[in-house]
Amino acid sequence: MSAVSTAQRRKSAPARQASVLYDAPGPIARRRNVVLTVVFSLILLGVAYFVVVNMGEKGQLAPEKWKPFTDPSTWTTFILPGMVNTLSAAGVAAVLALVFGAVFGIARLSDHAWIRLPAGAVVEFFRAVPLLHLMFFAQYGASAVLGITVLSFQAVVFGLVLYNGSVLAEIVRAGIRSVPRGQSEAAFGIGLRKSQVMRMILLPQAVTAMMPAIVSQLVVLLKDTALGTIIAYPELVTSGVRELDANFGNLIPAAIVVAILFIIINMALSYLATWFEKRSRRSRKSSAATLGPALAPPAPGMQEQQMTDRTEK
Repeated sequence: MSAVSTAQRRKSAPARQASVLYDAPGPIARRRNVVLTVVFSLILLGVAYFVVVNMGEKGQLAPEKWKPFTDPSTWTTFILPGMVNTLSAAGVAAVLALVFGAVFGIARLSDHAWIRLPAGAVVEFFRAVPLLHLMFFAQYGASAVLGITVLSFQAVVFGLVLYNGSVLAEIVRAGIRSVPRGQSEAAFGIGLRKSQVMRMILLPQAVTAMMPAIVSQLVVLLKDTALGTIIAYPELVTSGVRELDANFGNLIPAAIVVAILFIIINMALSYLATWFEKRSRRSRKSSAATLGPALAPPAPGMQEQQMTDRTEK
């Protein structure tokens, strides 16, 4: 009995590795993958060793280079204020970019050409213009053309919202269009208006499909705040790298510490998005269980099958 179960497990193991994109690897392919993994791991270790040795030879690993980070005043004077400025700009820009993306993404799906075409032109224009150019225009162009003073914080948020909001608009449009057409047809069939279908049927289902792309773009938005250093915005790179280097002459250690902080923030953002996605899935399952199988929303694509069955009968 154990021999049979062992053989079944061996047969099912490659099957679990197969997908619609590729076949399950055979014995030769698995051995080749193991060899390549070991080779590339050794290469990465060699590169890491080379970098560490060169940093040591250049004095970048000397204790005096890293000593400022053991002083609390370094964090309260340079790093934490820069982190607050980075998170402030990223937080405000993320909220506004999500609103911008939702509005223009839905507008691009409008049946009215006078809404769809201008929305598409706005999205394509700001996607094509470099982000730094938008910040420069807000910082210097507004004062030259309109005669108003724009703070560096406002210029950073302006550029982040327009660029990332345009990318998010495309994500929203693609996410809504990924919902099976039968969902909206069934909603129209029970008398819902288009705004109700969008709000109650399409958007809730599209959010789950859009979540990985949205999180990825928000991570890009957070990292793009570093461009604010070009227009003298005191974000994390400015205060945590440039000012620390000017005071202590430890450019490389400061850059490493700031990079680690960015990684931690982005990982926290990804974890939060994963938690939100799991929670939304649980809430949909619980609502379906409360409604019961008779009243629960059918699975995607089931409406067409049900309509076909009724027609045949």
